[in-house]
Amino acid sequence: MNDFTLSPEQQALLPGSQEVEFYRRHGYWISPQIIPEEVLDAAERGMRRFYARDYDAEVPGTFDFGPGQEEGLRKHDYTSQRVGELAQLLAYPLIGASAAVLAGAAGIRLWHDQLLYKPVDGSGVPGNVGWHTDRQYWQSCSSAEMLTAWVGFHDVDETGGSVSFLEASHRWDVEGLDFFSQDLSGMEAALVGQGYPFDVRPTRMKRGQVSFHHCKTVHGSGPNQGAAPRRSLAIHLQPLDNMWRSHVLPNGEQARHGNDFLVGTVDGHPDYADPRMCPLLWSAGSSGSDR
Repeated sequence: MNDFTLSPEQQALLPGSQEVEFYRRHGYWISPQIIPEEVLDAAERGMRRFYARDYDAEVPGTFDFGPGQEEGLRKHDYTSQRVGELAQLLAYPLIGASAAVLAGAAGIRLWHDQLLYKPVDGSGVPGNVGWHTDRQYWQSCSSAEMLTAWVGFHDVDETGGSVSFLEASHRWDVEGLDFFSQDLSGMEAALVGQGYPFDVRPTRMKRGQVSFHHCKTVHGSGPNQGAAPRRSLAIHLQPLDNMWRSHVLPNGEQARHGNDFLVGTVDGHPDYADPRMCPLLWSAGSSGSDR
């Protein structure tokens, strides 16, 4: 059994009632510096190992990256399944514990992770992340309280293409959003045209801080105009009560997720509690998690 016990110093860094209220009102929250330097140093090594294809394990059913994916914005899924240093980062207990407090969950499992690399802006190099919600890609999930922890490997602000959130957008019901769109101004016009206020909240984070956002919060990021590539890991998280649901999309197709082809099954349906692909990251029965 995993030992999720936090030290008194770690417990003091968990979100309290005011922080939870902020998250519920605004749709996001930025933690204090909760990730130790040595954990982030190891994650940086793990990122380099991943791009060098120096894997600790292969994951059948996932896709390697091919020619052309070394340029521009890089997004690679399930990297923690391949590289140990990245698995150690997402398992750092304050991430799962903080997520459980924010979501009001009895515990937190991994949904999946995405290793993200945003190069310095250059001519012809796409670097934007279009306005989108995570929920729009997770329609096969029963929980509406899933959330994402975004961990930068270094200091980051708007100049470096940090994540931005649209204020209180987790309460919206929006259409036409796309992670891969480079047309941020066009997407802004579309949102305004749907009657939503476009109130952007950029993030400015020191190394070791983590941003958490609700699965329905609209977020994206602009180009990296800093001096070095933006490097990060997005850790997508699910409360323990999340499970597969049958959901038909507007185009008539059954909603599916990449996890559906990687996890085991229960009663013939994908098992989102599969301990191999969706390990337990926090249990509320652990000391300090119910602050």
